Amino acid sequence: MQTPQRKPGKYTGIKADPNITQAKYNELEAKLEKLKHSTVFAIAEVKRLAADGDFSENHAYSMAKGRLRGINQRILDIEDHLRRANIIHPQANSETVQLGSLVTVEINNKQKTFQILGSAETNPNKGIISNNSPIGAALMGKRVGGIVQVRAVVYRVIKIN
Repeated sequence: MQTPQRKPGKYTGIKADPNITQAKYNELEAKLEKLKHSTVFAIAEVKRLAADGDFSENHAYSMAKGRLRGINQRILDIEDHLRRANIIHPQANSETVQLGSLVTVEINNKQKTFQILGSAETNPNKGIISNNSPIGAALMGKRVGGIVQVRAVVYRVIKIN
């Protein structure tokens, strides 16, 4: 039995945002090393199952080959991401909002703090937003006292770290 080939998805070929922090870069490097280490075991498994002979009815062999292909694809993706990476170095005492900035804004008389990073590290629940998000894009380049409006909400920049 042959493994079915899937058609490319809607988002095939879209590259990850190259803007990452040094911590994320180190995390990706560690993940890459772990994946490279796991290929040794995946290759050994494929070889062991290939020794059983008949590939046409060897489902375990097909699954092992699929796992190996998946690991190799993740390795290629991470290597590409690391090769294109742009490490974010936040500027101390910056007057304008930029990548890596910690921005405190006022929304309806309430203060909220956002950190603006690349889209690979966003976590809105922790206040980490992408520079490509509507709020992040609107805040980029603003100074303290600057006002931006995203949809119906008005944000006033109070502090930039």
